[in-house]
Amino acid sequence: MNRNDQQAYDRGTSLFSPDGRIYQVEYAREAVKRGAPSLGIRTAEGVVIAAKRRTSSSLMEGESIEKLHKLDDYLGAASAGHVADARQLIDDARQAAQRNRLRYGEPLGVEALTKSLSDDIQETTQYGGTRPFGAALLIGGVDDAETNPRPRLFQTDPSGAPQEWRAVAIGSGRDDIQAFLEDSWSSELSLDDGVSIAVRALLEADEELDADSVTLATITTEGYRLVSTAEIDDVIAEYGSDPDDSGAEK
Repeated sequence: MNRNDQQAYDRGTSLFSPDGRIYQVEYAREAVKRGAPSLGIRTAEGVVIAAKRRTSSSLMEGESIEKLHKLDDYLGAASAGHVADARQLIDDARQAAQRNRLRYGEPLGVEALTKSLSDDIQETTQYGGTRPFGAALLIGGVDDAETNPRPRLFQTDPSGAPQEWRAVAIGSGRDDIQAFLEDSWSSELSLDDGVSIAVRALLEADEELDADSVTLATITTEGYRLVSTAEIDDVIAEYGSDPDDSGAEK
């Protein structure tokens, strides 16, 4: 009987366990932890988002794996976890951004978008017939880009709880990457510093990282921009052998 009761709590999407846990949310978080790593860094000039592409075969085109997404002119996102779930969240975020432009004639703020999306995510933990999204997003952007620019970075969680960060990593290898970010981040970082630290942080989790398996973008007052493979390769060439090199910002 106890085993059957436990399985019932285990299967129930919207049921609390006797000790106050929702197992399906925890399983969704586990799906995020198993995903290829993504990270975000807030700098004085804008936000850097980066991710590692994980291919299942040497015959797969790496560019077909979308880990970074442009949401609006001054909004971007990185994902980890189930790709299909992340794509649905990205579509919802883009629609929210477009609705705000059509309704109010101005871009949607980073915090407002993250909280709106998190509200939708939370509903999947509350109603029967659904399951939590097995994906998390890092949403970065610049608020008031044309008047009083303010770079901001948020994380969504399968539970529906949003968090704001200065720098954060999600996905596999998170602990090593996060520790590196905590040691490297400062409020004085330039955008170029952020790009360098983002690549070096991914090197912390994979010393054999190559430029083709990294996708990286910046969001500034000039908009969303994908960083070229050549720029990424330059950082890997400089720090690949020792990502902890103290000559970080030159």
